[in-house]
Amino acid sequence: MPPWLPEAGYGEFSNERRLRQDEIDAIEQWVAGGSPQGLASELLPRPEWPDTWQLGAPDLVVSIPEAYRLAPGDAEMFRLFVLPVSLRSPRYVRGVEVRPGNTRVVHHASMSIDRSRGSRRLDAVDPEPGFAGGMMSEGVRSPESRAIGWTPGITPSIEPEGMAWRLEPDTDLVVELHMLPSRSGETELVQPSVAFYFTDTPPTRQPMDFKLGSKAIDMPAGAADYIVEDSYELPVDVDLLSVYPHAHYLAKEMDASATLPGGAVTPLLRIKSWDFHFQDEYRYARPVFLPRGTRVTMRYRYDNSAGNRRYTRRPPARVVFGPNSTDEMGDLWLRLLPRAPADLAVLARSYTQHELAKDIALGEARVARQPREARWHNALALAYMQAGRAVDATVRLEEALRLDPSSAEAHNNLGHVLQLQGRLGDAIGHFRDAVRLAPGRDLVHLNLANALQDTGDVKEAIAHYRDAIRLNPAGADAHNNLGVALGSIGELDEAAAEFRRALEIRPEYADARENLNQVLELQKAAARPN
Repeated sequence: MPPWLPEAGYGEFSNERRLRQDEIDAIEQWVAGGSPQGLASELLPRPEWPDTWQLGAPDLVVSIPEAYRLAPGDAEMFRLFVLPVSLRSPRYVRGVEVRPGNTRVVHHASMSIDRSRGSRRLDAVDPEPGFAGGMMSEGVRSPESRAIGWTPGITPSIEPEGMAWRLEPDTDLVVELHMLPSRSGETELVQPSVAFYFTDTPPTRQPMDFKLGSKAIDMPAGAADYIVEDSYELPVDVDLLSVYPHAHYLAKEMDASATLPGGAVTPLLRIKSWDFHFQDEYRYARPVFLPRGTRVTMRYRYDNSAGNRRYTRRPPARVVFGPNSTDEMGDLWLRLLPRAPADLAVLARSYTQHELAKDIALGEARVARQPREARWHNALALAYMQAGRAVDATVRLEEALRLDPSSAEAHNNLGHVLQLQGRLGDAIGHFRDAVRLAPGRDLVHLNLANALQDTGDVKEAIAHYRDAIRLNPAGADAHNNLGVALGSIGELDEAAAEFRRALEIRPEYADARENLNQVLELQKAAARPN
């Protein structure tokens, strides 16, 4: 039985696997007695573990058709794999089970969905299965505010009643694998697969996965008691459904608690001996009500000294925040269910601001440590843009381009931020540079077309909208915006066709529906006799 990490008395969990006290006493007595071997006649047969899904027979299993061959080497790798989902109609997902494909080399896996087919095109360009991490398609999203994936020790579960999530037809799953170097020195085959369990019952409640944690981890070599903390004040009433703690190899203790508005403290989780290999999501036996104004706090302790038996590097070295196994992380995922459905949007906005402050702090620290790395200036600029700090973003992007003038991404981002400042001519110049440097990316054509449309250069805008659609036929925004451009020059039939295509791709696209209705009214007016 995998070890159960949470301490008793710090949350009551429905999936608890704790030994009873009488079982613990029996083991202690056996050890104290010299661990004698029992009667051979009473020895139970060795259990056989069938190669079946833990949640039972799935309704759908998707996988990559060909295994990825992970060659021996010293470097860790992040790689994304596209798993097309063949559905004729939308389905409601009540459970997901992820198989990473090879637990000897997979550190963790995370799953997203992509309706834009952008990830599929990136996969097609790479001759091997999947494509390199860090090249995520712009259309990739988490499934309805849920974090889904695999870590060592995690047990899959079925969603509570009324909390299934919607999976659309023509959706691609994108599974990102963090793979470690092969210990065997031989090529390892990796073939991830995902099982789905459906229900016909639409959701009536929508939870949200909310993350506490730090991106400012910077542990000196030899630090035996390094502390990572984060806290957050809830803006709405919620029920806490589960917690999922995450760290790498140096963590040793974890505490999480909730301080209610009146000052009373509710313990949520305590782990006295963290083990990376036995992670899990801990689901409360009964939802924990946390009223508005509750402050949720996490506090993790780390041992970066030679005394840590799980430490693999000798001598100890400085460790900072990051995704690699030699980096560290400190996260506490909370699955929150707002008491009022309308409060989900309030919670989502609050979460975005909470994470954005940490992204900015991380970006500033990285730029300070590596001022000549263009990618960190670009990443910090993106955080500044999200925070509405256009001038600061401009400075970072100009520095990124000074360091790396060939960065199409930095040109594209600078075009965006200049456009926000009303500097449309300068923005178009950078969008043109982005198209020149990355002519195969639909997004840069779309952005250039939008800027040209704003200046009234409809003819060239239409040409770049068509380029964007040629590169990505499933780009709903490109179809809609092309429809607007065509409608502005009186091409109503073709404009209507583009709006309809946008709605086929994204049925909830409100702007495309309104644009189509306007074109239909114009067509009716044109058909009326004078």
